[in-house]
Amino acid sequence: MLERLSRRSFLQLGATAGAVAAVPRWMMAQAVQPAGGDMVSQARAAAATTPIKTTKLYDNVYLLQGAGGNMALQSGPEGNLLIDASFATAVPKIREAIGAVSQAQADALINTHWHFDHTDGNEGLHAAGFNILAHQKTRERLSTPQNMKMFGFTLPAAPAGALPAITFDDTLHMWHNGDSLELVHFDPAHTDTDIYIHFHKADVLHVGDTWFNGMYPFIDEGTGGSIGGMIRAGEKALAVAGNETKVIPGHGPLGTKADLQKFHDMLSAVRDKVAALKAAGASEQEAVAKKPTSEFDAAWAKGRFTPEMFVGIVYRTL
Repeated sequence: MLERLSRRSFLQLGATAGAVAAVPRWMMAQAVQPAGGDMVSQARAAAATTPIKTTKLYDNVYLLQGAGGNMALQSGPEGNLLIDASFATAVPKIREAIGAVSQAQADALINTHWHFDHTDGNEGLHAAGFNILAHQKTRERLSTPQNMKMFGFTLPAAPAGALPAITFDDTLHMWHNGDSLELVHFDPAHTDTDIYIHFHKADVLHVGDTWFNGMYPFIDEGTGGSIGGMIRAGEKALAVAGNETKVIPGHGPLGTKADLQKFHDMLSAVRDKVAALKAAGASEQEAVAKKPTSEFDAAWAKGRFTPEMFVGIVYRTL
């Protein structure tokens, strides 16, 4: 379904922003398990001191990179549009980075998916005037506690001010600051909430965590993610991107269609290798021990997720 949303109707649908809260309630919420709570607290502490790097991609489109997932900003007379919200503690630095390139009012905040390193700042940015938009499943995930089994903690439900006030199911088309934006839901990929945002005139494509540029990805099997879904998401994004398109991954440096193709090819090759081992009767532990990623490790084993962790996720989600 294709929906068209004018700026006027967008603002009418969005919740009216309240006063800026000194400390968002979500930031103060405790994770259920102490180890997980420590991880969340450490991430937020790092975000509070990590500077935001701003890279101009087009006349009024910027890449913002800090401690959380990669963000994008579109500025203009209709107001600032931001993609993703990083951590709650990064909100002051995000607002400072925005203010350095634009004096426009806050308008729209789009979440690429539900994960807290992309949505933890929602409440603070909503209080600063941003109206939150996302896929319907992102609102559903944020509205209830979510268990991050791999990391050993449960995130509490987000407060009302952090929830997307505007949602869509499949496709949303909007016009903003002189550009045409297409928002499209991936089938379950990294999670079941992932979308891409394509700025047609600027030729900038944000694909969220369906792409970890230069590293093995985390695939959240607990909220619908799978290796097959990641591969299909890559194919969908590759069909949209042109050779000159600036492609923003959820994590890692800005890339191109060619870079995204390399990631897709790696995922496909590892999927095939692990599938063959599983079909031959290998257990997950045996498949990991066979080191099916060995030819890719030099290029991709550079992030948080080790080859062993990645192979385990691939095995379990085949």
